[in-house]
Amino acid sequence: MAIATDIQYNKVGKAIFEDFLPQALAKGSYVAVPDAHVIGKGLEHVQAGLDYLKAGVAAQKVVVTTGSYAPVMASLTGAQVIARSLRGLGITVVFGIVGIPVVEIAEEAINLGIQFIGFRNEQAAAYAASVYGYLTGRPGVCLVVGGPGVLHALPGVANSSVNTFPLLLLAGSAETQLIAKGAFQELDAISFLTPHTKQSLRSPSLDAIPDAVHNAYRTACYGRPGPSFIDFPADVIQGTLTSSNDLPQLSPLASAPTPSADETRVFKVAQLLKTARSPLIVLGKGAAYARASDCIGSFVSQTQIPFLPTPMGKGVLPDSHPLNAASARSTALKEADIVLLLGARLNWILHFGAPPKWNPDAKFIQIDIDPATLGSNAADPALAIHGDLSTVIPQLQSHLSTWSYTPGTFPYLSHIQNAKDRNLAAAAKKASITTLPLSYSAALSAIERTLHALSTPEDGNIVYVSEGANTMDISRSIFPVSYPRLRLDAGTHATMGVGMGYAIAAHIAYNGLGSQPGEAQVGPSGLQGARKKKIVCLEGDSAFGFSAMEVETMARYGMDVLIFVINNGGVYHGDADSRARWEELQQCTLSPRSTPPSPSAEATAGANPGLRSTSLSFGTAYQNLATMVGGLGIEARTIAEVERATREGWACGRVCVVNVLVGKGEGGKLAFGWQQAGPSARKTTGGGGNGGGKERREKGKGGRGAKL
Repeated sequence: MAIATDIQYNKVGKAIFEDFLPQALAKGSYVAVPDAHVIGKGLEHVQAGLDYLKAGVAAQKVVVTTGSYAPVMASLTGAQVIARSLRGLGITVVFGIVGIPVVEIAEEAINLGIQFIGFRNEQAAAYAASVYGYLTGRPGVCLVVGGPGVLHALPGVANSSVNTFPLLLLAGSAETQLIAKGAFQELDAISFLTPHTKQSLRSPSLDAIPDAVHNAYRTACYGRPGPSFIDFPADVIQGTLTSSNDLPQLSPLASAPTPSADETRVFKVAQLLKTARSPLIVLGKGAAYARASDCIGSFVSQTQIPFLPTPMGKGVLPDSHPLNAASARSTALKEADIVLLLGARLNWILHFGAPPKWNPDAKFIQIDIDPATLGSNAADPALAIHGDLSTVIPQLQSHLSTWSYTPGTFPYLSHIQNAKDRNLAAAAKKASITTLPLSYSAALSAIERTLHALSTPEDGNIVYVSEGANTMDISRSIFPVSYPRLRLDAGTHATMGVGMGYAIAAHIAYNGLGSQPGEAQVGPSGLQGARKKKIVCLEGDSAFGFSAMEVETMARYGMDVLIFVINNGGVYHGDADSRARWEELQQCTLSPRSTPPSPSAEATAGANPGLRSTSLSFGTAYQNLATMVGGLGIEARTIAEVERATREGWACGRVCVVNVLVGKGEGGKLAFGWQQAGPSARKTTGGGGNGGGKERREKGKGGRGAKL
């Protein structure tokens, strides 16, 4: 608040009006202004000053008095201290849902120029904040109410932890004096979240807020990225600090340290690589987060070692790179003898490094920022290197000197190329089958062709967000990317429901909102910030249902996200390819049975006709979610309709939902393709997947689960 006297124009008044007062009001400071009188010219400055004062009075930030100058002590609420701490760290956007008492924090943040993105569900808000941290390299911030708000945000916390995304979760809670009395939305959030976060703490007082915010924010992004949590009791948020003079003034964090590796260990690894007959580099999303594309590109160019990107490691090097083995994934895994893991873990996505997927004699060299992950599963602790990729890769390249891989008479590279040729030909054949209802491959290939006619992968103008077992797995090999962090999917937890939150975060990270630019950068310097990026979502109908109401959030904030819902009427697979048949099955489900079936009858196929556990409604008009909020909704069934809808959705300037109706697929026993053994599980038609071939997934017999 400012205390101003009867002010007119002089040199002192000019400085007050033009410089000091507007800055102070913008910061919400208490200000005392001395008497001033008009001398000479400059009535425009008088008017400018009066305008500032009128605005301050209207906002209850200025009180006009008479008399001489007297200093006034600053006074701030807890909500103002929290908002100032966030702004001091350079935070420009907060995701969340408000309620009592955190609405005061959100309002004070908005007053300081921080954007608040209000969601329809805390789960989606937390997902958005977590992936915002991945895209920008700085923790995303999520604000929720206590109790159920924290519970709803837990999936985002887990997503942050498992995927190593930096996240700062802020929540309100019951008044300190009411704890253990059954207070409003009371929950011991510290005990609840401690096992799932790098740090969980409660700010006990207003003067402790800046340090709490700084420590939690730093902890989230230094070392292994992950989630931090701060609990703010209502009495701290709503309390008043009589003096702010001693509060620390926060400033943006320096970049996290990038530790180098032990040279002896690096030399040992370099000597081992030189002995490889069939080496392979695996690029994980940790390499994308580390911004290590340039040094990895230099390393691959020198060594000529084939590489395999994980699903979110796509784009660390261009998918079009001649050494990309993604389309021959099974062959590369089966034959590799020395494997260099860059920002990747030997978890389920990489089959734990175990046979039969991998060569049983393969040696794994792991480079990671987190020492706790080194040597896990099949990785050799003696070959593990702790350090930041951007520092360690140049070290390793230096030790290799001019060495590059030459297969000699060993047929490793020719095997990879032959497998790529076979699998790409098989994928093209599947995409060419355009009978109705469309297959996943045909529909997704039509979208890809149309999008890349509008903007090529080399342009780097499209960010893909993909989820849904079939949709995600099949689209992975159909949609190439050339730069890192341009493809987001369900990640290490295979979490369905992340899509809409991820899309919102990507739009803000790359494009900003309103006049505020985005913070994320990708691609060569010529591309950074040069063009707006189109956010394209490839959603299975089941996955879309988890967070579909966030389409309204996109519309509210003017985000022209293009969403394709690949609608087969079920989880993995649907029950029918016609409405009449589906309604017959529905009637069987709704009609009471006169006698329960015998156990032996239940085991017989078709003994209990009706909708199965994987069934969703037939032909749901998902496009109407866009039209109801002022966006564009389109239904597409044929290749021509898909291509036309893609062009219209790209150009419409509003949120757009294209409802693509495809065949139900074939039912059968659901199994994870990545766990299958034997030749059938090793088939692939496009490579780069997390398990067996696309043909298995399209039939509903494989693929990643909707929840793990």
